[in-house]
Amino acid sequence: MSTGTSGYGDLKVFSGRNSKHLAQRVCDHLNIPLGGARTSLFPDGEVITKLDDDVRGRDCFVILSTCEPVNDNLMELLVFCDCLRRASAARITLVMPYFGYGRQDRKDEGRVPITAKLVANLITAARADRVLAIDLHAAQIQGFFDLPVDHLSATPVFFNYFQQMREDLGDLCLVSPDVGNVKVAESMANLLDADLAIINKRRLSGTEVDVGNLIGNVAGKRVLMFDDMISTAGTVCEAARLVMDEGAIDVIAAATHGVLAGKAVPRLVESPISRVVITDTIPVGERCEPLKDKLKVLSVGELLGEAIRRIHDNTSISALFRSTAGVKR
Repeated sequence: MSTGTSGYGDLKVFSGRNSKHLAQRVCDHLNIPLGGARTSLFPDGEVITKLDDDVRGRDCFVILSTCEPVNDNLMELLVFCDCLRRASAARITLVMPYFGYGRQDRKDEGRVPITAKLVANLITAARADRVLAIDLHAAQIQGFFDLPVDHLSATPVFFNYFQQMREDLGDLCLVSPDVGNVKVAESMANLLDADLAIINKRRLSGTEVDVGNLIGNVAGKRVLMFDDMISTAGTVCEAARLVMDEGAIDVIAAATHGVLAGKAVPRLVESPISRVVITDTIPVGERCEPLKDKLKVLSVGELLGEAIRRIHDNTSISALFRSTAGVKR
């Protein structure tokens, strides 16, 4: 592959242990082989990474989501970065499709950490050159880094999927399960020529939420709930029951990151939600087997691949989103 105008050597894409399937999709889009590297554990649990390819003077990208087990994946990413730096890579971009600790982005009560900032500091200390992420839980996390951050939105992937079935969806209403994602939901509603409604929720704890009032009318409509992640599924399942009580005829839940922690899978199985649409920023695995009849997984491989190509060639990233909804702001 040509080096374009980047000024760096040939492009190399590597993968952490949990993101090999996604990384292969990225490489297929770029028409390059996946970089050779091995990550293994010492008997005491320490992580070690060994490169099989020469990276001296190369423009290197490491794809790894810091999902569960979060700490293990974060440490692997930092070790991978150090390995590339000591192997004389010209530039290192850490591609974090899912940014773990993203919800710890502020002090919402006394005597708590801002761990998202700590993670940013660790990545900076590992001497990464830039970070590429998809749908950060809070846009201000970009400002935690003292290095360039490219913040992508998965909305083009969702738009392409739902646009293909738009006629079958009928009278559609986009519902944002919380006020933080309203702008993205509004943009998607405009793109799909749908109505918009908002649910006002109050978080009681890390696993419990109080779903309050519905702002808008969903009676007789098919509801598409759109958010950045489904974690324990408490919010989305309670919101689904609320809109069904308000007269909705069907509920589809869509989210970029299928964290699906704790009781999320059984909650979704038992909920009135007919379809759960997520992306492959987090590997699905066997944990989602009970949900298979409702689950649809879209790939962000081409989106990431095109973003990586543009970073390598020093061309615009924002141009990818001119015709679709943007990121959370």
